[in-house]
Amino acid sequence: MEQAKHSVEQLRGVVADFQAWGDFLAAAPYGSGHINDTYKVSARLAGTRVNYLLQRINHDIFKQPERVMANILRVTEHLRGRLAAAGASDASRKALTVIPSRDGKPCVRDAAGNWWRMYLFIEGARTYDIIENERQACEAARAFARFQNQLADLPAPRLHETIPAFHNTLKRLEALDAAIAADVCGRKAEVAAEIAFVEERRSQCGRLLERNARGEIPERITHNDTKINNVMLDDASGSGICVIDLDTVMPGLALYDFGDMVRSATASAPEDERDLPKVGRRIGKFEALARGYRSEPDFLVPAEIDELVFSGRLITLTIGIRFLTDYLAGDVYFKTHRPGQNLDRCRTQLRMVASLESQASAMEKIVRACR
Repeated sequence: MEQAKHSVEQLRGVVADFQAWGDFLAAAPYGSGHINDTYKVSARLAGTRVNYLLQRINHDIFKQPERVMANILRVTEHLRGRLAAAGASDASRKALTVIPSRDGKPCVRDAAGNWWRMYLFIEGARTYDIIENERQACEAARAFARFQNQLADLPAPRLHETIPAFHNTLKRLEALDAAIAADVCGRKAEVAAEIAFVEERRSQCGRLLERNARGEIPERITHNDTKINNVMLDDASGSGICVIDLDTVMPGLALYDFGDMVRSATASAPEDERDLPKVGRRIGKFEALARGYRSEPDFLVPAEIDELVFSGRLITLTIGIRFLTDYLAGDVYFKTHRPGQNLDRCRTQLRMVASLESQASAMEKIVRACR
């Protein structure tokens, strides 16, 4: 659990700037995210306890928080509209609900220049940092596929790119090359093996971008951060009910979303595991992901289906490159809780790339069976 970066009195003041019902009771850190500061806020409304989720948007990462929130508001309103049209029950648990500020805006800026947002807290559901069984993997994949389907008819204009070139592996390689050249912390010699691993796979890094440029793989509205802990699973049924953490919802490739699911859901160990022999890919979890993702109405074109297995390797490598770049740069992007954590994260990703490579044929068979 995160340590609180803001006092209860500070948080009480922020909450007062939102149209949140009830009398403030408490606020405490919540979740395990790397980027934003998240708090669960409790209030009492006519004798009943109600909860909200309050987040400080990391404006060092998201340089234009208002654009982030403009995307989120459009997406959540569209999702609720689709749910209403389908006669879905319990819609407030199946799509995030943005609590507006006192002046009707989707976020608040405090006196210190921090940007804040608030959601209804979704009760009776939780997220998992590590998937425990195939059912959870299948349900999470189904939820992300449903999310993409429901946004397929979002009307123009195009969503903002909240982090341009976010999953562009070639751009991530450029950033790594710059970090290696600068070596501001004197760490380059320590990571020679990791740099060599990336270099051996450099020629593969533009494959999806090239197919997109040729028109073979379409641009879609995608989540772009489909870690398994960004789907809430219902406590009672185990079903995936709500996709969360929408900061990076923007134009992208569906393969980025599936690839990041493979990266996060099939892992056999935590993201920062130091004991590397524990790190690998669980093919049973991959099969569950493929089954769940393909169970929604079929919105993928054949070229996307052909690249599902490769996408897992590419996104895992891309995230490994990002962790390595951040380690070389001095740990300036991802939150760290101990020295060397970003390097440990990098090493787990690269080991998982090797595991995916060794299981590629078996995974291709699974994808063909899911057609």
